[in-house]
Amino acid sequence: MDDFTQRVSLAKLAKDNGLNVVYTPEDPQNIMISSTDVNRPGLVLGAGFFDHFEPRRIQVIGNAEAMYLKKQTEELKRERLTDFLRHHPAAVVVTHRNEIDPALLELAGYFEVPVLSTTENTSDFMATLISYLHVQLAPQITRHGVLVEVYGEGILITGDSGVGKSETAIELIKRGHRLIADDAVELRKVSSQTIVGRAPDIIRYYVELRGIGVVDVRRLFGMGSVKETEKVDMIINLEPWVQGKMYDRMGLETEYTDIMGIMIPSTTIPVKPGRNLAIVLEIAAMNNRQKKMGYNTAEEFNRKLMESMGADDSALM
Repeated sequence: MDDFTQRVSLAKLAKDNGLNVVYTPEDPQNIMISSTDVNRPGLVLGAGFFDHFEPRRIQVIGNAEAMYLKKQTEELKRERLTDFLRHHPAAVVVTHRNEIDPALLELAGYFEVPVLSTTENTSDFMATLISYLHVQLAPQITRHGVLVEVYGEGILITGDSGVGKSETAIELIKRGHRLIADDAVELRKVSSQTIVGRAPDIIRYYVELRGIGVVDVRRLFGMGSVKETEKVDMIINLEPWVQGKMYDRMGLETEYTDIMGIMIPSTTIPVKPGRNLAIVLEIAAMNNRQKKMGYNTAEEFNRKLMESMGADDSALM
């Protein structure tokens, strides 16, 4: 399932970021924030410049804006605040322990604009809020598979139902690695280079094993066996072994899978009785880490092989 428009409630945003809700026109659980951008309305309050004003953004009033409002006459202040709030910004946050101007609170009530406050300084708060919004509102899709962390690498295991994804995950957990999600994985594009996966709330920490049923990994193996989120570093697709099919034995060519415009290294591993997939995935994780650190075993082996063949040819001449 693809989620094209992500939103986060004002109630959750306030709770997660330690904000004090001063005024809301309705239950903050029903007020939804949909923009990752945050704005300081200095030009709006100081010059009435609204040409590029985006009302979906949260507006942050820091020391400069608060001091500017204090120095204005009551008439001019109310005029500027009226112009500002009649555009219905998503919410106004007053930072740095600044006192909330009574005129701001009155007009926010009239135009039904939520007002919140925080004791944090403006720069730190905005950095934290922007990072938070980029995660909460990131483009998201849900994929069938299992996400595990192996030696610090996030591995998304895919494949048809019954191929052994969950059993492999349990074996990895027994070997000290961690589960993020089983069966359904929510993937979020949190930056232009990063996909982060997590489990839907209802199935978090659970694994379904055919013949046994649903098991709670956190209770069986302890808190160290699970993790809430993890970056997807590689994708491993499990498929039944097909006799006669040519599988990559050198690893010279790296395959990629496109997830929301980001190319993730991927490989297909054939499954057959007797093959220890947990060990194979551990080796795949370590090999992927090596590649990111600049060392490619397949390329190094191929180079030595070519040099050896060249030396043999020279000896024959």
